[in-house]
Amino acid sequence: MTALRTVTVDGSPVHVFESGAGPAVLMLHGSGPRTTGSGAWAATAQALGTSWHVLAPDQAGFGRTPVPAGSKGGLRLWTEQAAGLMDALGVEHYAVVGHSMGGAVALALAAARPEQVSRVVAVSTMGAPGAPLSADLDAIWAAPAGPPGARDMLSRLVLDQALVTDAAVEARAAAMRAGAAAFASLFPPPRARWADDLTLSTQTLAAIRAPVLLVHGADDRVTPLATSTLPLLEHLADVRLHVLGRCGHVPAIEHPHEFWQLLSGFLRRDSRH
Repeated sequence: MTALRTVTVDGSPVHVFESGAGPAVLMLHGSGPRTTGSGAWAATAQALGTSWHVLAPDQAGFGRTPVPAGSKGGLRLWTEQAAGLMDALGVEHYAVVGHSMGGAVALALAAARPEQVSRVVAVSTMGAPGAPLSADLDAIWAAPAGPPGARDMLSRLVLDQALVTDAAVEARAAAMRAGAAAFASLFPPPRARWADDLTLSTQTLAAIRAPVLLVHGADDRVTPLATSTLPLLEHLADVRLHVLGRCGHVPAIEHPHEFWQLLSGFLRRDSRH
């Protein structure tokens, strides 16, 4: 069973995709224009099966979740909202899976809530100290709504260009047009400051006690392996890295079955489960 629901967190609505029952897994999407929790994680949730309680919110400023009044968004808001969502749902222990921007949020959440976050999976993650804004991420954040912008964005996300189908472009273009105004407010130029905002300090990374699995594509141009994930190995106490060859920024799309096997195997090893 899957459902879409709205949960009030600190007085603001958060739209959540939910499926399954059992140990809780919070799944946090990346920062592409009009990305949503269900769009990013529904296929993964289906692959995990019904024995996991998957919660995939639209983070503030994405999908149907607004940025709370008086807030400008950013890592602190997304981290506090993720923690507040799980508090509102009464979930005391949970694993966190995050892609790209969501990976940085997942790591920050693990540092902020060490007694609650049991495992972290950070995929094509942002957050490494000193990681610069890549030209490809800059272009994705600046992508204009409409088919040309959608095609350019999708072409940067994946290595295999056969995945950039006309149907995928049209679907993304429609979503981008629907959320253009909200997204434009999140990452206005100069955009390097937003990448800096998603950078975690060495102190924050050192505070993470949960086991961490890093998954990264060897051919990722959006968050390159050398600058985005390899530096994290020096700062995380309990970490392992899996690199997928012939893979760009979205392992869940480019190598779905291998990604799902990695994810489910790592989650099953959680002693609290």
